[in-house]
Amino acid sequence: MISTFILFGALALIGIGMPVAFAIGIAGSAYFLLPSVFLPDSTAAQRIVAASQSFPLLSVPLFILLGNLMNSSGITPRLVALATTVAGWMRGGLAQSTLILSALMGGVSGSAVADAAMQSRILGEPMVEKGYHRGFTAAVLSIGGLITATLPPSLGLILYGYLGEVSIGRLFIAGVVPGVLLTIVLMFATWGISYRRGYQPENDRLPTTREIWLAFKGSFWAILFPIWLLVGIRFGFFTPSEAGGFAVAYALFIGFVVYRELTVAALIDALIRSVRDIGMIMLIILFSGAFGYVITFERVPQSIAEFSLTAISNPTVLLFVIAGFLLVLGMLIEATVLVMLLTPILVPVITAAGIDPVHFGLVMMTLVTFGGMTPPVGVSMFTVCGILRCSYKEYTVEMLPLAAAVLALVIAMILFPQIVLFLPAWLM
Repeated sequence: MISTFILFGALALIGIGMPVAFAIGIAGSAYFLLPSVFLPDSTAAQRIVAASQSFPLLSVPLFILLGNLMNSSGITPRLVALATTVAGWMRGGLAQSTLILSALMGGVSGSAVADAAMQSRILGEPMVEKGYHRGFTAAVLSIGGLITATLPPSLGLILYGYLGEVSIGRLFIAGVVPGVLLTIVLMFATWGISYRRGYQPENDRLPTTREIWLAFKGSFWAILFPIWLLVGIRFGFFTPSEAGGFAVAYALFIGFVVYRELTVAALIDALIRSVRDIGMIMLIILFSGAFGYVITFERVPQSIAEFSLTAISNPTVLLFVIAGFLLVLGMLIEATVLVMLLTPILVPVITAAGIDPVHFGLVMMTLVTFGGMTPPVGVSMFTVCGILRCSYKEYTVEMLPLAAAVLALVIAMILFPQIVLFLPAWLM
């Protein structure tokens, strides 16, 4: 009962506009001040410090830094050129190119919001000038960023693996097939919309082999990174945390030595932006240490597991119920917050029900990240609509076909777990 008040207290503080880190920290720490709790007050501080003592957590700041280095190192412009060459011949060619770009960026940036914001600044206005509806432009750029929630190195999967004690390497490998499938279904949906509205291809013909080769050659070093990442984790050359260090060193090498576009001033600017981003996220993670301890100490996961397994005996039905719960919460609360709050609660529940936590992790991250692209409080929606000066009403109407494609894939992932699990089972 006390834990329920703590949870709703945190949500209430977030609802009135308090920064997420302080809302979680205040709610979690307040538990230890209650007269009915026989634990030292210092336990709250101890749990906050303990949350920072994690080697897997080191990958979070490293991949954030990597995302900020990309534009300055020359990786992003080359990926844009490759995506336009490969997909520009299709109906709605420019929109299709943004989805290909999201898939290419997914293995490098790791952040759905960062990907959507970057593409909105580069391709948003050119799409509108080419005749694309502003609401559709915002929707395809925002929801296209969802691909980065599954393809490695997804920051959400790193946090889920850390908090749920699930193999981050298995999560990375498991995300490849859903990420590719998500790209395909969104491209089909975009083709259907473009065909109905008469959106024309960007290029008047299929690209030649030489054109593809030249575009591929120009972006070769950027594309090679996620391949090295997966191979390195699979064969034990480095852990996911060490992969973050490798990724940053790789981006610096590409920027300074190969492309020679990264300057000292640009590096300093990327470091400053990374410090701001890392400070915000790490503060949430640290304060969630005390909050998570309260949830565990009050036996919330065990109670929910006992109730769920008593009321619902079929694991697939249970997964559908939890997925619906996550979808609704994702529309109201930012994805990182949901991962922090719910992973310690839900992983024991689904594990007790016989559901693979890697399978659940991909379903969970897809849904909570998708929530950030939907009304009423989607962070990615706000970001893209703000950049493109698009009304939320137009955005909401235009996103419906794309949202249907995403939800259809999630249903397939739930019904057929091997979509997620066969690649890690084969490789690991």
